[in-house]
Amino acid sequence: MNNPARFSDVYRFKVTFECIAPLQDDLEWKLIFVSCPGNEELDQELDDCLVGPVPEGINSFEFEGAAPDPSRIPTDDVLGVSALILTGSYRDQEFVRVGYYQNTEYDNDEMKENPPPKIIFERLVRDINSKPRVTRFHIKW
Repeated sequence: MNNPARFSDVYRFKVTFECIAPLQDDLEWKLIFVSCPGNEELDQELDDCLVGPVPEGINSFEFEGAAPDPSRIPTDDVLGVSALILTGSYRDQEFVRVGYYQNTEYDNDEMKENPPPKIIFERLVRDINSKPRVTRFHIKW
């Protein structure tokens, strides 16, 4: 909902899904920032929330997650492409994963062409690709 944005801004998503039968338990949603795909230890869970009870039909809610902690991102992985993953789970079973690519760069052409030796996070902007990759998983409902 707030794209593009400053790197330090919160993430805001509107999540819409269809439920074909009422659910007894809550759905758990998580937002995860992946700065270094080869190292899961550097993944940052930005927020999670429980949604429920979930009635049959089209459901929607707004999800807000904090910006990633810059101190946990390797310097070489700050600029360029990273990933943002939104997961949905029911009874500790992941049923959907929505992956977005995020590009992070400086807010002006001069800094883009000649990045300073030390990252200036206040000058970074992020742009999330509008075409996510959606993976669905079969679970026991």
